[in-house]
Amino acid sequence: MQSPTSTTRILLADDTALFRTAIAELIGTQEDLEVVGEAENGLEAVEKARALKPDVVVMDIEMPVMDGVEGTRLICEQVPNAKVVMLTVSDSDDHLFDAIRFGAHGYLLKNLRPAELFSLIRAVMRDESPLSPAIAKRLLGQIRDGTALASLPVPPSDAPTLTRRELEVLQLVADGLSNKEIATSLFITEGTVKNHIHNSLEKLQLENRTQAAAYIVRHGLGRGESA
Repeated sequence: MQSPTSTTRILLADDTALFRTAIAELIGTQEDLEVVGEAENGLEAVEKARALKPDVVVMDIEMPVMDGVEGTRLICEQVPNAKVVMLTVSDSDDHLFDAIRFGAHGYLLKNLRPAELFSLIRAVMRDESPLSPAIAKRLLGQIRDGTALASLPVPPSDAPTLTRRELEVLQLVADGLSNKEIATSLFITEGTVKNHIHNSLEKLQLENRTQAAAYIVRHGLGRGESA
């Protein structure tokens, strides 16, 4: 976990040089964020992630040589401490569920404002999983109607049972609340929220909050739903 004064090291992967340069310059205005490398395709992103060990990889979906989804799969396997955030031009991208299944920590639209990008990168470093509202709505909708179930991981049948508090925390994660909002809602500290989420992910053998939200929706465990 980073200290409050540490700098988040970022690798940018996009096949459009002008876009990479613009994003790098914007990130360069933030004292706590630093671009340590750039890649123009998924394969180069994997190679640079192995060499540079970034905290966050901002990954485009559609790239030559190797696309961002396969790049994400390899980075999550080979550089497990790096958090991958996908960027796409459309909330209807068919690669959404593959990226989440492979361990992507967030999925954002390219039309977001600079301040939103900075905020969402910081959210990733707090172990939160940013999704644009449009993507979150589509994701949870397709999980509810069964469309996405085959694409998302299934916890083992013998997974340990969640405690009441762990379930409460994951229900709020599925509602889209941040750690701070969950802490306020349950009258506990943000550190306690993070511990509950970490323990729940280990029990369910899931990679991140997005997958945990999918688990809650898949099993009808959301607030106001019957199991």
